[in-house]
Amino acid sequence: MLTINRLSHADALILIRGAREKALEIGVPMCISVVDESGNLIAFERMDGGKVTSITISADKAYTAAAARKATHEYNAVNVPGNLAFGIHTEVGGRVSSVGGGLPVVVDGEVVGGIGLSSGTPAQDMECAEAGLRHFYQTLE
Repeated sequence: MLTINRLSHADALILIRGAREKALEIGVPMCISVVDESGNLIAFERMDGGKVTSITISADKAYTAAAARKATHEYNAVNVPGNLAFGIHTEVGGRVSSVGGGLPVVVDGEVVGGIGLSSGTPAQDMECAEAGLRHFYQTLE
Protein backbone atom coordinates (compact mmCIF):
# COMPACT_ATOMS: atom_id res chain seq x y z
CA MET A 1 0.00 0.00 0.00
CA LEU A 2 1.23 3.50 -0.79
CA THR A 3 0.91 6.63 1.27
CA ILE A 4 0.75 9.69 -0.95
CA ASN A 5 1.40 13.24 0.14
CA ARG A 6 -0.25 15.96 -1.90
CA LEU A 7 -1.13 19.61 -1.75
CA SER A 8 -4.44 20.57 -0.20
CA HIS A 9 -6.75 23.18 -1.69
CA ALA A 10 -5.58 25.59 1.04
CA ASP A 11 -1.96 24.94 0.02
CA ALA A 12 -2.82 25.63 -3.61
CA LEU A 13 -4.36 28.96 -2.69
CA ILE A 14 -1.19 29.93 -0.81
CA LEU A 15 0.88 29.16 -3.91
CA ILE A 16 -1.50 31.19 -6.07
CA ARG A 17 -1.39 34.12 -3.65
CA GLY A 18 2.42 34.32 -3.78
CA ALA A 19 2.49 34.06 -7.57
CA ARG A 20 -0.30 36.65 -7.94
CA GLU A 21 1.53 39.14 -5.72
CA LYS A 22 4.64 38.90 -7.91
CA ALA A 23 2.54 39.18 -11.08
CA LEU A 24 0.94 42.36 -9.72
CA GLU A 25 4.38 43.70 -8.78
CA ILE A 26 5.78 43.20 -12.29
CA GLY A 27 2.54 44.32 -13.95
CA VAL A 28 1.79 41.12 -15.89
CA PRO A 29 -1.64 39.52 -15.38
CA MET A 30 -1.14 35.76 -15.23
CA CYS A 31 -2.99 32.50 -15.45
CA ILE A 32 -1.91 30.40 -12.48
CA SER A 33 -2.51 26.66 -12.15
CA VAL A 34 -1.72 24.41 -9.20
CA VAL A 35 -1.93 20.62 -9.50
CA ASP A 36 -1.47 17.63 -7.22
CA GLU A 37 1.45 15.18 -7.45
CA SER A 38 -0.21 13.40 -10.39
CA GLY A 39 -0.79 16.57 -12.37
CA ASN A 40 -4.51 16.92 -11.65
CA LEU A 41 -5.81 20.44 -11.18
CA ILE A 42 -6.46 21.62 -7.61
CA ALA A 43 -6.86 25.37 -8.13
CA PHE A 44 -6.67 27.94 -10.91
CA GLU A 45 -6.78 31.70 -11.18
CA ARG A 46 -6.96 33.82 -14.29
CA MET A 47 -6.07 37.34 -13.31
CA ASP A 48 -7.95 40.11 -15.11
CA GLY A 49 -6.10 40.44 -18.41
CA GLY A 50 -4.58 36.94 -18.34
CA LYS A 51 -4.39 35.57 -21.87
CA VAL A 52 -7.05 33.09 -22.98
CA THR A 53 -4.42 30.75 -24.43
CA SER A 54 -2.55 30.84 -21.14
CA ILE A 55 -5.34 28.99 -19.33
CA THR A 56 -4.33 25.70 -20.94
CA ILE A 57 -0.63 26.54 -21.08
CA SER A 58 -0.43 27.22 -17.32
CA ALA A 59 -2.21 23.94 -16.59
CA ASP A 60 0.14 22.02 -18.88
CA LYS A 61 3.19 23.62 -17.25
CA ALA A 62 1.94 22.65 -13.79
CA TYR A 63 1.09 19.14 -15.04
CA THR A 64 4.57 18.68 -16.49
CA ALA A 65 6.33 19.94 -13.37
CA ALA A 66 4.40 17.62 -11.06
CA ALA A 67 4.03 14.50 -13.17
CA ALA A 68 7.58 14.58 -14.57
CA ARG A 69 8.96 15.88 -11.28
CA LYS A 70 11.08 18.54 -12.95
CA ALA A 71 10.88 22.17 -13.98
CA THR A 72 9.60 22.81 -17.48
CA HIS A 73 12.68 24.87 -18.37
CA GLU A 74 14.76 21.72 -17.77
CA TYR A 75 12.91 20.11 -20.68
CA ASN A 76 13.53 23.22 -22.74
CA ALA A 77 17.28 22.75 -22.38
CA VAL A 78 17.15 19.20 -23.82
CA ASN A 79 14.28 19.53 -26.29
CA VAL A 80 16.55 20.40 -29.22
CA PRO A 81 17.16 18.63 -32.54
CA GLY A 82 19.76 15.91 -32.22
CA ASN A 83 19.13 15.37 -28.51
CA LEU A 84 17.47 12.15 -27.40
CA ALA A 85 14.72 14.15 -25.65
CA PHE A 86 13.84 16.17 -28.76
CA GLY A 87 10.10 16.01 -29.30
CA ILE A 88 9.25 15.38 -25.63
CA HIS A 89 6.64 18.15 -25.89
CA THR A 90 4.56 15.94 -28.20
CA GLU A 91 4.16 13.25 -25.55
CA VAL A 92 1.11 12.68 -23.32
CA GLY A 93 -1.18 14.15 -25.94
CA GLY A 94 0.97 17.27 -26.20
CA ARG A 95 0.62 18.11 -22.49
CA VAL A 96 4.35 18.02 -21.72
CA SER A 97 5.58 21.61 -21.69
CA SER A 98 9.15 22.64 -22.37
CA VAL A 99 8.47 26.36 -21.83
CA GLY A 100 9.70 27.98 -18.61
CA GLY A 101 7.11 28.67 -15.94
CA GLY A 102 6.30 25.27 -14.46
CA LEU A 103 7.90 24.16 -11.20
CA PRO A 104 7.41 21.11 -9.00
CA VAL A 105 6.39 21.70 -5.38
CA VAL A 106 8.73 19.64 -3.20
CA VAL A 107 8.21 19.04 0.51
CA ASP A 108 10.70 16.93 2.46
CA GLY A 109 12.27 15.75 -0.78
CA GLU A 110 8.95 14.56 -2.23
CA VAL A 111 7.04 16.13 -5.12
CA VAL A 112 3.58 16.94 -3.77
CA GLY A 113 2.33 19.06 -6.66
CA GLY A 114 3.20 21.61 -9.29
CA ILE A 115 2.65 25.25 -10.16
CA GLY A 116 2.44 26.63 -13.68
CA LEU A 117 2.13 30.19 -14.90
CA SER A 118 1.56 31.69 -18.30
CA SER A 119 0.85 35.07 -19.90
CA GLY A 120 4.23 36.75 -19.59
CA THR A 121 7.58 35.85 -21.10
CA PRO A 122 8.98 32.51 -19.95
CA ALA A 123 11.32 34.43 -17.61
CA GLN A 124 8.37 36.36 -16.11
CA ASP A 125 6.35 33.16 -15.76
CA MET A 126 9.29 31.51 -13.98
CA GLU A 127 9.77 34.52 -11.69
CA CYS A 128 6.14 34.37 -10.59
CA ALA A 129 6.18 30.59 -10.15
CA GLU A 130 9.28 30.94 -7.96
CA ALA A 131 7.51 33.62 -5.92
CA GLY A 132 4.57 31.27 -5.39
CA LEU A 133 6.93 28.58 -4.13
CA ARG A 134 8.76 31.00 -1.81
CA HIS A 135 5.46 32.17 -0.34
CA PHE A 136 4.34 28.58 0.20
CA TYR A 137 7.61 27.44 1.79
CA GLN A 138 7.54 30.43 4.16
CA THR A 139 4.21 29.17 5.51
CA LEU A 140 5.81 25.80 6.30
CA GLU A 141 8.54 27.29 8.48
